[in-house]
Amino acid sequence: MSLEKNMLTGKLYQEYGHTSDEDKVYEKVIEKQRYFCKDQVFLYNHTLPSEQEKRTSILRDLLGSMGEHCFFEGPIHFAYGCNTHIGNYVYANFNFSVVDDIEVHIGNHVMFGPNVVISVTGHPLYYEYRKDGGQFSYPVYIEDHVWIGAGVIILPGVTIGKNSVIGAGSVVTKDIPENSLALGTPCKVIREISDHDKEYYYKDQKMNFDW
Repeated sequence: MSLEKNMLTGKLYQEYGHTSDEDKVYEKVIEKQRYFCKDQVFLYNHTLPSEQEKRTSILRDLLGSMGEHCFFEGPIHFAYGCNTHIGNYVYANFNFSVVDDIEVHIGNHVMFGPNVVISVTGHPLYYEYRKDGGQFSYPVYIEDHVWIGAGVIILPGVTIGKNSVIGAGSVVTKDIPENSLALGTPCKVIREISDHDKEYYYKDQKMNFDW
């Protein structure tokens, strides 16, 4: 199986050192993508906070797709950029880091706290398979209206269902269903988000105006 197909199907692969002509060509393709990403991230991270039009333009060149009204605090970090697809009204606080060797999909009205890491890629436990850079990748999906708390790490192959909240400092290793409050290491569902949360926005603090 080719390097490209191995990357896309969760098989073990190496990014370099192939002998087939097809794989050598694809090595050059992904190398070009990575360097373009690094350059765009560098440019973004060296803009002034007030240069919002410039920042948006850089993100549109960098990312696979991006909707309207998105705002990313700097600095940001991506591995490829072109494999990340973002909906409308997405906010990411500082140090948003995405290892997107393959696709990451982020829905609409998603919020990320500071120091969030999303990684589609991991490495085998057995050391021999890591010596020459062996790795595998599975896509990550974050659905609409999700809030990811500060310092959360989202690992390969995870889907987070719509309307869910991931508590600060969690390590998400498995899928999280819709309408769930989940937290911990590893991240687990604590309870369902319910009508009670419409009335009380934080602990015993009652909603104080009509939204």
